[in-house]
Amino acid sequence: MPGPDGRLRCGWALASADYRHYHDTEWGRPVQGEAALFERLSLEAFQSGLSWITILRKREAFRAAFAGFDPQAVAAFDDADRARLLSDAAIVRNAAKIDAVINNARALMELPEHESLGSLLARYRAPADRPAPQTLDEVPASTAESTALAGELKKRGFRFVGPITAYAMLQATGYVNDHLASCWVRHGN
Repeated sequence: MPGPDGRLRCGWALASADYRHYHDTEWGRPVQGEAALFERLSLEAFQSGLSWITILRKREAFRAAFAGFDPQAVAAFDDADRARLLSDAAIVRNAAKIDAVINNARALMELPEHESLGSLLARYRAPADRPAPQTLDEVPASTAESTALAGELKKRGFRFVGPITAYAMLQATGYVNDHLASCWVRHGN
């Protein structure tokens, strides 16, 4: 669908200016670095059961609350930090999700030296010859790869990482390109 600038975009990106900016500048583009990947994993976990726009609009508050998503800093959070997070009205105050983010930082710190969140995600990258979706109905909520990734992450102690969350993570970080065939971002025009 064409946006206000006449460019064709994935239909969901037209719902708000925030979505359009996220779609045009970030979603589906490669993300590098453990902190950036940990942020995406954490935000996808917080999004579970909520609208992505809610999380997107609280993103800066999440960054402030979770030490910029520095995995080492979050892994060191204690009961006082947990209580602080549970009382922070600027973020989603869900105890299970807060605990999962702290736990996931610790699990990330426990990965062997030769592994990283990025290397785990890369193992489940979509095949390069995967056809571009023509419509939003062709974009899956999960795949065999995201189910396997979720299992791998759970085996390594991560929480709140089911197949749908894992797939959203792969999409958000560029390991899967689900921009529609007609979308300008897919082609970089």
